[in-house]
Amino acid sequence: MSEAYSTDIAVIGAGIAGAGIAAALALEHDVLLLEQEDQPGYHSTGRSAAIFIQNYGNDVIRTLSRASAPLFAGADAVLFPAPLLKRRGILFVTDEAGRAKHEQLLEMATGLEEITADKAVALVPLLKREWIAAAAYEADAMDIDVAALHQGWLKGAKRDGARLLTGAAPGKGKHSHGRWMLETAAGAVTARIVVNAAGAWADRVAAACGVAPLGLVPMRRSMAVLPAPEGFDIRDWPLVAETADNWYFKPDGGRLLVSPADEDPVEPHDAFVDDMVLAEGLYRYEQAVRSPVTRVETSWAGLRTFAPDGTPVVGFDAGAEGFFWLAGQGGYGIQTAPALSRLAADMLGDTTPPELATVAGAMSPSRLR
Repeated sequence: MSEAYSTDIAVIGAGIAGAGIAAALALEHDVLLLEQEDQPGYHSTGRSAAIFIQNYGNDVIRTLSRASAPLFAGADAVLFPAPLLKRRGILFVTDEAGRAKHEQLLEMATGLEEITADKAVALVPLLKREWIAAAAYEADAMDIDVAALHQGWLKGAKRDGARLLTGAAPGKGKHSHGRWMLETAAGAVTARIVVNAAGAWADRVAAACGVAPLGLVPMRRSMAVLPAPEGFDIRDWPLVAETADNWYFKPDGGRLLVSPADEDPVEPHDAFVDDMVLAEGLYRYEQAVRSPVTRVETSWAGLRTFAPDGTPVVGFDAGAEGFFWLAGQGGYGIQTAPALSRLAADMLGDTTPPELATVAGAMSPSRLR
């Protein structure tokens, strides 16, 4: 017979969003973290090659990223004994076809240095000099230790009393007499507040609870793992991104991670690579580099979920008492997670830091109704 669970706050989804807000809330609230898989972070969080980039996303994303930087640097040394950020740098390059988008990037950017094609090739000798029409470099881009961040928050949440329930795929939910009653595969759950941090499944969770969906769209992002190109020392290379978002690559553990930067709308599922999409992306990548792709060691895909306007959805649903959204982080969920977790926890408690009040308003679910 399934167990029954009672809690103050039920957080649906134990990826980076759910783990972050659980860690922020657990000291002052009874928190139950519900994960549909057998382990937290199985989907998007566990498949992220995250990097902290200042010049990424819209104004809300950039504000959250700036607010996250000191939180990454000043993270709890007990939970995070090693630095969460490591300098990587990012090199933006484009051919003539992408020059207009490159100019737009430079106009919006902070801390981005326009450099010559010769300097770009000096940074990454794999690039074809003749292909490059323009280049720019951001020295402060950082690798993020996603696993350490996620596991640290889960440990912190557990230390402060939160409970984690895996294999707890959510079913129907209803609100009555000030409490939510949720059906899950692991048993019935009652809670005063439900936090919908279900990533690609967030709209489905809402619908199962009788809450109107917001039009969140999961999009597939694919990655190929290539052997290091022969004759090149890739260890100190920055991440290289084609400015118009047709591909990017990043050194990782002596290999190259190459993505076609795909954003194909899909249904929520255990994402897998579309071979044609990957092949087309690798072809675009090959046009800019001196070493052809001869072998793909492995590949994977993950889901990044976007709201219609590209801004995360955070806050209570005006039409459903005690139902709180924390979803739609798109491709920015890891780098904005420190600030977004704290802000969401504050908003849940009906307080908002003054410096983030405008951002909080921009993320309200009401804007999408």
